[in-house]
Amino acid sequence: MSALTALLCPHQPSCPGCPRLAQPGLPPEPLARLQALATRVGAPPPLVHESPPTAFRHRARLAIRGRADAPKLGIFEAGSHRAVHIPRCLVHHPVINRVAAKVRDTLAQHRIPTYSDAAHAGIARYLQVVVERETQRAQVTLVTNGTTHDDLARFFVDLQSALGTELHSLWWNGNPERTNTIVGPHWQHLYGPPHVTDRSGDARIFYPPNAFGQSNLELAMQLAARVRALARPATRVTEYYAGVGAIGLGLAGTAANLRLNELGEGSLEGLARGVSALPEAHQSKVAVHRGSASAHAALIADTDFVIADPPRKGLDAELVSALRQTPPQRFAYVSCDIDSFERDTAELLGRLRLVSLDAFDLFPHTEHLETLAVFEAE
Repeated sequence: MSALTALLCPHQPSCPGCPRLAQPGLPPEPLARLQALATRVGAPPPLVHESPPTAFRHRARLAIRGRADAPKLGIFEAGSHRAVHIPRCLVHHPVINRVAAKVRDTLAQHRIPTYSDAAHAGIARYLQVVVERETQRAQVTLVTNGTTHDDLARFFVDLQSALGTELHSLWWNGNPERTNTIVGPHWQHLYGPPHVTDRSGDARIFYPPNAFGQSNLELAMQLAARVRALARPATRVTEYYAGVGAIGLGLAGTAANLRLNELGEGSLEGLARGVSALPEAHQSKVAVHRGSASAHAALIADTDFVIADPPRKGLDAELVSALRQTPPQRFAYVSCDIDSFERDTAELLGRLRLVSLDAFDLFPHTEHLETLAVFEAE
C-alpha cells in the first residue's frame, strides 16, 4: 500500500479506522513478537497470510448521527461520539457503501431523527450490513432507540424498494438503553431469508444478524480451512468458542465425533441450523455444548484435537488448566490479541509444544494480527 492510496482516501485523517493505511506490510510490533516466540521455542518463522488492501470488509457496523435531513453514517472520531461520514470507504465491500448510501437517502427522505448520545434522544442509532459471499447481497439491520418499530413501517417499505436486488434480508433491532453497546435485545425479521449462509468445508453455515462473524471473510475462511486441514481423520474433535461453526462444522464428516461449545445466543441459533443441515449420518456425530468454555473444560480429557478461537481476552483459565492437565494430541489456538496469546502460551509450554505459527492480516491497516498457533503434546 503506497502513501498515494492514503491521499486518495477522502475520510482521513478524521476517520480512525485505518491508522496504517499508508504503511506497507503487516503490523511490525505483533509480527516481531511472534517471530521472537518462534525463535525461543525452536519453531519455524511465522507463515504470513496477507489480505487485499481494499474492499475486504464483508461486515460493517456504522453509527448514525447528524441531522435528520442530512444523516452521517460512519465511525466515531477517536475518543468521541462525533461520527465521521464515510460514504466512499476503501476497505468496505462495494455493496456496503451502496447500501449505506441508500439507507442514508431513505432516512433523510423520511426525516427520521438520528440518535444523540448526550441527550439519549432520537431514533436511528446504527446500521449493520453483512454481505453474503455467494450472492453478493446484503443482510441489513437498522438499530433504533426504542422497543418498537411501529412508526417506521413506511420507512422500511421504501428502504426495501430502494435496496432492490442487492437486499438479502431486512431486520429491525431495538436498543433503548443509554449504552455504548451497538445492538439491543429486541429483534424483528422484516424481509428475506433468516440467515446469511456460507460454507465450512462441505458443511453449510448460517449467520443470523445477532451472531458473531468475521468482517474480513475471505481471509477468515482461509484460516478456517487451514485449521480443518490439521485434523487427522477419525479423531475426536472439540471446538471451544465455536460461533456458528465456521471452523469446526466442516469436520463433521471426517471426525470420529465433534463437540462444539458456544455461549452467544445468536451464534447458537446459527450453529443449531448448521448442524441440522448436515447429512443425518454426520449429525449423529455432533454435539453442541451450550455455555462458557470454562463450564465444559472437562471435554478435553477425551479429545484428540482441540480448537479454540476465543475473544480478545484469551482462553478461560479453566481451559488452560485442562489443557495442561490432559494435553490433547494437537491444539489449534486462533487468537486476535497478541498479549493474551503470549500469556496463555507461557502457561501451556512445558505440557504442550508449539510447532507452528501463522499470521493472518485479518485487520489490514491496523496494529492487530490474527494468529494461528499449533501445539502438540510433549
